[in-house]
Amino acid sequence: MVEMTGKVALITGSSRGIGRGCAVEMARAGANITVNYHSHPENAENVANEVRAEGREALVLQADVSDRAAVDRMVEATVERFGRLDVVVANAYYSKREPFLELSIQAVRRTWEVCMWGSFHAAQAGARQMVDQGGGGSILFISSVLAHVPMPTSMPYNSAKAGINQMCRTIAAELAPHRIRANVIEPGYTDTPGERQFATDEQIREAARGMPWGRLATIEDLGKAATFLCSDAADYITGTILKVDGGLCLK
Repeated sequence: MVEMTGKVALITGSSRGIGRGCAVEMARAGANITVNYHSHPENAENVANEVRAEGREALVLQADVSDRAAVDRMVEATVERFGRLDVVVANAYYSKREPFLELSIQAVRRTWEVCMWGSFHAAQAGARQMVDQGGGGSILFISSVLAHVPMPTSMPYNSAKAGINQMCRTIAAELAPHRIRANVIEPGYTDTPGERQFATDEQIREAARGMPWGRLATIEDLGKAATFLCSDAADYITGTILKVDGGLCLK
């Protein structure tokens, strides 16, 4: 049983999808959760209620992670509510798939602002708080197998996720003296609302049949992996990139 009792986790983009899975699984392990959302307040409240149903406390905060001042305020509000911050999960993302020759600067910029800069803002603001309070901590980046797989029409997202991987490894090296760990999870094909921006239910079912594990990942699969990496059970793990892809990269 992975334990996070007494820990406080801030999870960006946790109103839906993988972020929701992380929030609920960490609450089941004993953590209090700051649920961050950008544009789905009802979903965020639903996640907070799931956290509370596990006997934990939840704080719901709206913030665009590409806005550094908003991220700083979110960290401050978390500490004001819970007294500390132990875990940051940089999960919020944006993706728009277009052929490279047709990509607009605006689409590329927004993808990098949310995926790359948003991850940087959350990690740095969280790490500064962890250093100030002492006692170490954990930062987790939700990347993607597309950091390695050059899927056409997804250049901005693919490159942002590749950058996140190296960002994490560098941060892990610098923060080790503070006993702050930094790791990456690379999900494969995961059954989330976001996937339905790009595929129909039938296309998703067909993709699941072709997976080595015979199904897509669930948000619970990702949440359980995230909970382990952010818990004291993973105390000796830092700078690691963990694939949670059901064998997708074995194909």
